[in-house]
Amino acid sequence: MQCGSALWEGGRVGYHGSMSSNAIERAKRIKVILFDVDGVLTNGQIWLFPAPAGPGNAKPATVEAKGFCAHDGTSISMARLGGMKTGVITKRISETVAIRSRDLRLEFVYQGQAHKMNAINDIIAKEKITLDEIAYVGDDIIDLPVMRVCGLAIAVQNSRELVKQAAHYITPHAGGDGAGRDAVEFILAAKGLLEKVTEEYIDESSEAAAAADIGQGGM
Repeated sequence: MQCGSALWEGGRVGYHGSMSSNAIERAKRIKVILFDVDGVLTNGQIWLFPAPAGPGNAKPATVEAKGFCAHDGTSISMARLGGMKTGVITKRISETVAIRSRDLRLEFVYQGQAHKMNAINDIIAKEKITLDEIAYVGDDIIDLPVMRVCGLAIAVQNSRELVKQAAHYITPHAGGDGAGRDAVEFILAAKGLLEKVTEEYIDESSEAAAAADIGQGGM
């Protein structure tokens, strides 16, 4: 499995996802990029493992595990270098998501969100931004209320068909396979920042890049 997104073609970036000039114009205004988790930053599979029972008659607990694409992690750092903030909004509550969010130093982490517009409205109030300045990446019908009103709606390749119909841009890769990276690079390219951010990320003198995505498991 390959986690990838854009291809360099003659000094510019060529995308193999669905996009339009409207999507590019929308992307230029984005200040905050928000992601669903299951099926977007992961491939949608949820692994549940029984944990040992506690003392007394306590019932066995379960441990939830998810797999994240390292290329998506890099894209969070790239978005930050491009002057944007990032976050996740998910219906499930998982310590795995909390750990990965700490790893990536996400500015916004909303779990247990059955109605995701509540989180969107909270972010708008805190950041003093508008819906037009928010990009949202989703894959399932729970994401539709946000995707129908945000500035840039992005569907990953493995999205349900209704979600793809609501999107301004569809990533060439599926969730858990680099779709998050596709979304971030598309926005950076629209802003004319992708090459600059890429060079800054690999610059040994860049303290911001060196401190990003250190992968310590939230420790």
